[in-house]
Amino acid sequence: MCAPLTSGTIGQVPTTVRDRVRAELTAEITAAARRQLAEVGAAGLSLRAVAREVGLASSAVYRYFASRDELLTRLIIDGYDAVGAAAEDADDPAAPPRERWVAVCRAVRAWALAHPHEYALLYGSPVPGYAAPRDTVPAAARVGVVLGRILGDAARSGVLPAAAGGRRDPELVSDATAEVLGGEHPALDDAVRVRALLAWSSVFGAVSFELFGQFVGSVQATDRWFDRAMGELATLVGL
Repeated sequence: MCAPLTSGTIGQVPTTVRDRVRAELTAEITAAARRQLAEVGAAGLSLRAVAREVGLASSAVYRYFASRDELLTRLIIDGYDAVGAAAEDADDPAAPPRERWVAVCRAVRAWALAHPHEYALLYGSPVPGYAAPRDTVPAAARVGVVLGRILGDAARSGVLPAAAGGRRDPELVSDATAEVLGGEHPALDDAVRVRALLAWSSVFGAVSFELFGQFVGSVQATDRWFDRAMGELATLVGL
Protein backbone atom coordinates (compact mmCIF):
# COMPACT_ATOMS: atom_id res chain seq x y z
CA MET A 1 0.00 0.00 0.00
CA CYS A 2 1.31 3.44 -0.86
CA ALA A 3 2.16 5.58 2.14
CA PRO A 4 -0.56 8.18 2.65
CA LEU A 5 0.24 11.80 1.93
CA THR A 6 -0.40 14.34 4.63
CA SER A 7 -1.57 17.92 4.58
CA GLY A 8 1.35 20.28 4.16
CA THR A 9 3.74 17.49 3.15
CA ILE A 10 2.32 16.35 -0.17
CA GLY A 11 5.12 15.02 -2.34
CA GLN A 12 7.68 15.66 0.42
CA VAL A 13 9.18 13.79 3.35
CA PRO A 14 7.99 15.44 6.60
CA THR A 15 10.87 17.46 8.01
CA THR A 16 9.57 18.98 11.25
CA VAL A 17 8.63 17.07 14.38
CA ARG A 18 5.06 18.31 14.03
CA ASP A 19 4.86 17.12 10.43
CA ARG A 20 6.33 13.73 11.33
CA VAL A 21 3.88 13.25 14.19
CA ARG A 22 0.99 14.24 11.93
CA ALA A 23 2.17 11.86 9.21
CA GLU A 24 2.52 8.99 11.68
CA LEU A 25 -0.93 9.56 13.20
CA THR A 26 -2.49 9.92 9.74
CA ALA A 27 -0.93 6.59 8.78
CA GLU A 28 -2.26 4.97 11.97
CA ILE A 29 -5.75 6.31 11.30
CA THR A 30 -5.84 5.09 7.72
CA ALA A 31 -4.45 1.69 8.76
CA ALA A 32 -7.19 1.36 11.36
CA ALA A 33 -9.77 2.40 8.77
CA ARG A 34 -8.54 -0.35 6.43
CA ARG A 35 -9.01 -2.87 9.20
CA GLN A 36 -12.54 -1.58 9.65
CA LEU A 37 -13.18 -2.16 5.96
CA ALA A 38 -12.42 -5.83 6.53
CA GLU A 39 -14.66 -6.02 9.59
CA VAL A 40 -17.71 -3.88 8.79
CA GLY A 41 -17.32 -2.76 5.18
CA ALA A 42 -17.14 0.75 3.79
CA ALA A 43 -20.75 1.57 4.70
CA GLY A 44 -20.02 0.80 8.36
CA LEU A 45 -16.83 2.86 8.55
CA SER A 46 -16.96 5.08 11.63
CA LEU A 47 -14.58 7.83 12.66
CA ARG A 48 -15.48 7.21 16.29
CA ALA A 49 -14.52 3.53 16.03
CA VAL A 50 -11.29 4.43 14.24
CA ALA A 51 -10.48 6.98 16.95
CA ARG A 52 -11.01 4.36 19.67
CA GLU A 53 -8.70 1.90 17.93
CA VAL A 54 -5.82 4.37 17.66
CA GLY A 55 -6.38 5.74 21.17
CA LEU A 56 -7.58 9.20 20.20
CA ALA A 57 -10.54 11.14 21.48
CA SER A 58 -13.34 11.31 18.92
CA SER A 59 -12.84 15.05 18.60
CA ALA A 60 -9.09 14.63 17.96
CA VAL A 61 -9.49 12.48 14.86
CA TYR A 62 -11.38 15.31 13.16
CA ARG A 63 -8.14 17.30 13.11
CA TYR A 64 -6.86 14.74 10.60
CA PHE A 65 -10.03 13.94 8.69
CA ALA A 66 -12.95 16.33 8.81
CA SER A 67 -15.54 13.65 8.03
CA ARG A 68 -16.07 9.99 7.23
CA ASP A 69 -16.26 10.94 3.56
CA GLU A 70 -12.86 12.60 3.69
CA LEU A 71 -11.40 9.44 5.23
CA LEU A 72 -13.10 7.30 2.58
CA THR A 73 -11.63 9.52 -0.11
CA ARG A 74 -8.15 9.02 1.34
CA LEU A 75 -8.65 5.25 1.41
CA ILE A 76 -9.92 5.26 -2.16
CA ILE A 77 -7.01 7.33 -3.47
CA ASP A 78 -4.53 5.17 -1.56
CA GLY A 79 -6.15 2.05 -3.02
CA TYR A 80 -6.11 3.32 -6.58
CA ASP A 81 -2.51 4.43 -6.15
CA ALA A 82 -1.55 1.01 -4.80
CA VAL A 83 -3.10 -1.01 -7.63
CA GLY A 84 -1.76 1.55 -10.09
CA ALA A 85 1.74 1.18 -8.69
CA ALA A 86 1.44 -2.61 -8.96
CA ALA A 87 0.50 -2.25 -12.63
CA GLU A 88 3.37 0.16 -13.29
CA ASP A 89 5.90 -2.09 -11.58
CA ALA A 90 4.74 -5.08 -13.66
CA ASP A 91 5.21 -3.33 -17.00
CA ASP A 92 8.49 -4.03 -18.77
CA PRO A 93 8.79 -1.67 -21.77
CA ALA A 94 11.40 -3.98 -23.29
CA ALA A 95 8.97 -6.90 -23.52
CA PRO A 96 6.59 -7.49 -26.46
CA PRO A 97 3.32 -5.52 -26.07
CA ARG A 98 1.17 -8.64 -25.64
CA GLU A 99 3.37 -9.92 -22.82
CA ARG A 100 3.33 -6.49 -21.19
CA TRP A 101 -0.47 -6.40 -21.33
CA VAL A 102 -0.89 -9.83 -19.69
CA ALA A 103 1.74 -9.05 -17.04
CA VAL A 104 -0.02 -5.84 -16.04
CA CYS A 105 -3.37 -7.62 -15.84
CA ARG A 106 -1.82 -10.33 -13.66
CA ALA A 107 -0.48 -7.65 -11.32
CA VAL A 108 -3.93 -6.07 -10.98
CA ARG A 109 -5.43 -9.46 -10.13
CA ALA A 110 -2.65 -10.27 -7.65
CA TRP A 111 -3.18 -6.95 -5.86
CA ALA A 112 -6.93 -7.52 -5.71
CA LEU A 113 -6.57 -11.03 -4.27
CA ALA A 114 -4.12 -9.73 -1.66
CA HIS A 115 -6.34 -6.73 -0.75
CA PRO A 116 -9.93 -7.89 -1.27
CA HIS A 117 -11.59 -5.36 1.02
CA GLU A 118 -9.75 -2.42 -0.48
CA TYR A 119 -10.55 -3.71 -3.97
CA ALA A 120 -14.23 -3.95 -2.96
CA LEU A 121 -14.11 -0.31 -1.85
CA LEU A 122 -12.81 0.70 -5.28
CA TYR A 123 -14.83 -1.56 -7.57
CA GLY A 124 -17.65 -3.00 -5.47
CA SER A 125 -21.04 -1.58 -4.55
CA PRO A 126 -21.23 2.22 -4.08
CA VAL A 127 -21.12 3.41 -0.48
CA PRO A 128 -24.55 4.84 0.45
CA GLY A 129 -24.41 8.61 0.83
CA TYR A 130 -20.88 8.97 -0.54
CA ALA A 131 -19.89 10.52 -3.85
CA ALA A 132 -16.22 10.30 -4.80
CA PRO A 133 -14.73 13.72 -5.63
CA ARG A 134 -12.71 14.42 -8.76
CA ASP A 135 -9.59 14.19 -6.60
CA THR A 136 -9.84 10.42 -7.05
CA VAL A 137 -9.73 10.50 -10.87
CA PRO A 138 -5.94 10.71 -11.48
CA ALA A 139 -5.28 7.78 -9.16
CA ALA A 140 -8.18 5.79 -10.64
CA ALA A 141 -6.73 6.20 -14.12
CA ARG A 142 -3.27 4.84 -13.33
CA VAL A 143 -3.95 1.27 -14.51
CA GLY A 144 -5.59 2.61 -17.65
CA VAL A 145 -2.59 4.83 -18.29
CA VAL A 146 -0.30 1.78 -18.18
CA LEU A 147 -2.53 -0.20 -20.54
CA GLY A 148 -2.82 2.82 -22.81
CA ARG A 149 0.94 3.27 -22.88
CA ILE A 150 1.29 -0.35 -24.01
CA LEU A 151 -1.29 0.29 -26.73
CA GLY A 152 0.43 3.50 -27.83
CA ASP A 153 3.85 1.85 -27.88
CA ALA A 154 2.42 -0.99 -29.98
CA ALA A 155 0.95 1.50 -32.45
CA ARG A 156 4.17 3.46 -32.76
CA SER A 157 6.27 0.34 -33.21
CA GLY A 158 4.04 -0.98 -35.99
CA VAL A 159 2.56 -3.88 -34.00
CA LEU A 160 -1.03 -2.66 -34.36
CA PRO A 161 -2.61 -3.10 -37.79
CA ALA A 162 -3.59 -0.01 -39.73
CA ALA A 163 -6.90 1.42 -38.54
CA ALA A 164 -9.85 2.06 -40.80
CA GLY A 165 -9.78 5.69 -39.78
CA GLY A 166 -12.90 7.77 -40.11
CA ARG A 167 -14.13 10.88 -38.45
CA ARG A 168 -13.35 11.28 -34.74
CA ASP A 169 -16.41 11.11 -32.49
CA PRO A 170 -15.54 12.65 -29.08
CA GLU A 171 -18.93 11.65 -27.70
CA LEU A 172 -18.05 7.99 -28.22
CA VAL A 173 -14.75 8.09 -26.36
CA SER A 174 -13.81 11.37 -24.70
CA ASP A 175 -10.68 13.27 -25.71
CA ALA A 176 -9.20 12.71 -22.25
CA THR A 177 -9.79 8.95 -22.47
CA ALA A 178 -8.41 8.84 -26.01
CA GLU A 179 -5.25 10.50 -24.73
CA VAL A 180 -4.93 7.85 -22.00
CA LEU A 181 -5.54 5.04 -24.51
CA GLY A 182 -2.44 5.63 -26.58
CA GLY A 183 -2.95 9.19 -27.79
CA GLU A 184 -3.11 10.14 -31.45
CA HIS A 185 -1.76 7.74 -34.06
CA PRO A 186 -3.01 6.48 -37.45
CA ALA A 187 -3.38 2.97 -36.00
CA LEU A 188 -5.61 4.27 -33.20
CA ASP A 189 -9.08 5.19 -34.38
CA ASP A 190 -12.41 5.18 -32.55
CA ALA A 191 -12.94 1.48 -33.23
CA VAL A 192 -9.62 0.65 -31.54
CA ARG A 193 -10.38 3.01 -28.67
CA VAL A 194 -13.79 1.42 -28.07
CA ARG A 195 -12.18 -2.02 -27.96
CA ALA A 196 -9.43 -0.73 -25.67
CA LEU A 197 -11.94 0.79 -23.25
CA LEU A 198 -13.93 -2.45 -23.33
CA ALA A 199 -10.74 -4.42 -22.59
CA TRP A 200 -9.74 -2.06 -19.76
CA SER A 201 -13.12 -2.46 -18.08
CA SER A 202 -13.12 -6.21 -18.74
CA VAL A 203 -9.90 -6.64 -16.77
CA PHE A 204 -11.70 -5.41 -13.66
CA GLY A 205 -14.84 -7.31 -14.58
CA ALA A 206 -12.90 -10.57 -14.63
CA VAL A 207 -11.14 -9.77 -11.36
CA SER A 208 -14.42 -8.77 -9.71
CA PHE A 209 -16.20 -11.93 -10.85
CA GLU A 210 -13.43 -14.03 -9.32
CA LEU A 211 -13.11 -12.04 -6.12
CA PHE A 212 -16.85 -11.87 -5.46
CA GLY A 213 -17.43 -15.57 -6.18
CA GLN A 214 -19.23 -15.25 -9.50
CA PHE A 215 -17.03 -17.86 -11.19
CA VAL A 216 -17.78 -20.62 -8.66
CA GLY A 217 -18.92 -23.65 -10.61
CA SER A 218 -17.86 -22.09 -13.91
CA VAL A 219 -14.06 -21.86 -13.71
CA GLN A 220 -11.80 -24.41 -12.04
CA ALA A 221 -8.24 -23.40 -12.99
CA THR A 222 -8.58 -19.68 -12.28
CA ASP A 223 -4.92 -18.82 -12.93
CA ARG A 224 -4.96 -20.42 -16.37
CA TRP A 225 -8.40 -19.03 -17.18
CA PHE A 226 -7.30 -15.52 -16.26
CA ASP A 227 -4.16 -15.66 -18.38
CA ARG A 228 -6.18 -16.99 -21.32
CA ALA A 229 -8.82 -14.31 -20.87
CA MET A 230 -6.28 -11.50 -20.68
CA GLY A 231 -4.64 -12.85 -23.83
CA GLU A 232 -8.02 -12.73 -25.56
CA LEU A 233 -8.41 -9.10 -24.48
CA ALA A 234 -4.94 -8.37 -25.87
CA THR A 235 -6.08 -9.91 -29.17
CA LEU A 236 -9.22 -7.80 -29.06
CA VAL A 237 -7.19 -4.58 -29.04
CA GLY A 238 -4.86 -5.86 -31.76
CA LEU A 239 -1.82 -7.00 -29.81
